[in-house]
Amino acid sequence: MAGEYAAMMDAWRRDPAQFWLDAAGAIDWTEPPTRAFDEDAGVYGRWFPDAVGNTAWNTVDRHLPVRAEQVAIIHDSPLTGTVTTWTYADLHRQVNAFAAVLADCGVRKGDRVIVYMPMIPQTVAAMLACARIGAIHSVVFGGFAAKELAARLKDAAPTVILAASCGLEPGRIVAYEPLISEARRIAGLDIPALYLQRAEGPASIPPGDHDLGPLIEAALAKGRDVPCVPLKGTDPLYILYTSGTTGQPKGVVRDNAGHMVALAWSMANIYGVQPGEVYWAASDVGWVVGHSYIVYAPLLVGATTVLYEGKPVGTPDAGAFWRVCADHKVVTLFTAPTAIRAIKKEDPEGNCPKAHDLSAFRALFLAGERADPATIAWAERALGVPVLDHWWQTETGWTIVGNPFGLEPLPVKHGSPTCPMPGFEITILTDDGAPVAPGTLGNVAIRMPLPPSCLPTLWGADARFRSAYLTRFPGYYDTSDAGLVDEDGYVFIMARTDDVINVAGHRLSTGVMEDVLTSHRAVVECAVVGVEDPIKGQVPVGFVVLGNGVEFAGLEAELVAKVRQEVGPVAAFKHVIPVPRLPKTRSGKTLRATIKKIADGEDFAMPATIDDPKALDDIALALRQETDRLAGVKA
Repeated sequence: MAGEYAAMMDAWRRDPAQFWLDAAGAIDWTEPPTRAFDEDAGVYGRWFPDAVGNTAWNTVDRHLPVRAEQVAIIHDSPLTGTVTTWTYADLHRQVNAFAAVLADCGVRKGDRVIVYMPMIPQTVAAMLACARIGAIHSVVFGGFAAKELAARLKDAAPTVILAASCGLEPGRIVAYEPLISEARRIAGLDIPALYLQRAEGPASIPPGDHDLGPLIEAALAKGRDVPCVPLKGTDPLYILYTSGTTGQPKGVVRDNAGHMVALAWSMANIYGVQPGEVYWAASDVGWVVGHSYIVYAPLLVGATTVLYEGKPVGTPDAGAFWRVCADHKVVTLFTAPTAIRAIKKEDPEGNCPKAHDLSAFRALFLAGERADPATIAWAERALGVPVLDHWWQTETGWTIVGNPFGLEPLPVKHGSPTCPMPGFEITILTDDGAPVAPGTLGNVAIRMPLPPSCLPTLWGADARFRSAYLTRFPGYYDTSDAGLVDEDGYVFIMARTDDVINVAGHRLSTGVMEDVLTSHRAVVECAVVGVEDPIKGQVPVGFVVLGNGVEFAGLEAELVAKVRQEVGPVAAFKHVIPVPRLPKTRSGKTLRATIKKIADGEDFAMPATIDDPKALDDIALALRQETDRLAGVKA
């Protein structure tokens, strides 16, 4: 592989320290780093140990001399029917006001602040205000269940909670105050909450809590100016909790320096976004995509970021995304494959984009779950621009494997997120830790050390960090994903390792079978899980969502034959079950493990991040109907 990508990777391999010191030149420092990496610090080393700077300065203040009147944030809310814009000057005033309120509440460097707010500009201001004064924010998805919020309160031990009165969903208002009050009761903690009142659902503020709006207005009226606190490069910027298998959430820590350097590098080299351009990550600030690519990365490079308070369909229709792109001249959209599949189901011919002026639109990036080839092909036809899958994790904060669109667009292979980015040396290992040949399915591992922006540890849990990520394959970070690398160096992420099934001694990827099913014109999306079988150990069962108006009669035999032909009889694929929808998290990940437990008749806990619990009832009903059908056939 020749060209700019190869030259860049060669430069990184020759001298990783110098590569990242050069990248650090894109950041304003109080004290620039002279050393890239200290291998003796922390659990596995720390990036930019002698750097001093501030993330809020780099996302806001440094842009004011040339971008004060440029729009920094576009808040587009079909749920309220409003569009609001903040310039960089507006953002600076708001961040200072929030920082002043936090300081008045006694929040200091190193204190934690829970941010429990929806997709509104004030959420961004709250996060950046924490960064400004050196407090560590922990954003919790607005409307998250009280029990889950309580677990995060107990682990982070915050000084204060910044909240909105409510969040909005199509057809309903989610009141936040009852959830916060219940979470504090469960946690046994008396933490003050400050509520930003929204007209759609004001809160009755309990004693001891405060109305945030008047406090912010007073700070704005006085022109409060809170200086940026100089922070070490290794000081934490935020904690972002991800669900743990033990029920105790894992607090992913992000440091200041490495985070800024990696994200700024990614905006130019991966996404190809320049200062002044409009970038849209259609996610939520409660997830890692929202942290990295709604808030921090676009503002680090002086771009305009879009906050969208709506859905891909239903607000009002399947053309919503393309309307936003056209109205705001978005150059790059980043979303989850599940959003594109939802649009595809409502607009199978791809007609909606044609109704909008997308002349500014250059590329669609997908991440969050595996992007099946059929979905990518549909988007390519409908949009007429590159559609680029890329793969990363909450733990890394930016792209592990992707297509460097801004540096050198590489040929696309459907089903692959393309090639590793600098700092990520991908190796495919057997369960015993031995490297495998190209094209062989195995465990996806990353040779240590991890590059800048990746988690240095878990909050207050170094031992748990080691056991969760570093122990299984010594010298490597265990991604818990299964995949392969082909002869060209392209990486294919096929499934979570828990989703690789064992059929009569053969290890098979459910992702391969899902690709075959979704390539059928009738199937919009699907999930394949391994169901326990007394003879073969496990057998695959496919749950499929069909296109609008498609009848299932006669389709099962066609789909089974297609999998047997393209994967082989070894898959023992015999059952396809239609469902109206798949159970997913709010970030769009299909809950395959929960589907499997339902299919196996096991007890399961309701996933904390589930978007619509009724989708699990759909799975259970479909399985009962399938059991009754098979019993009738045998009779």
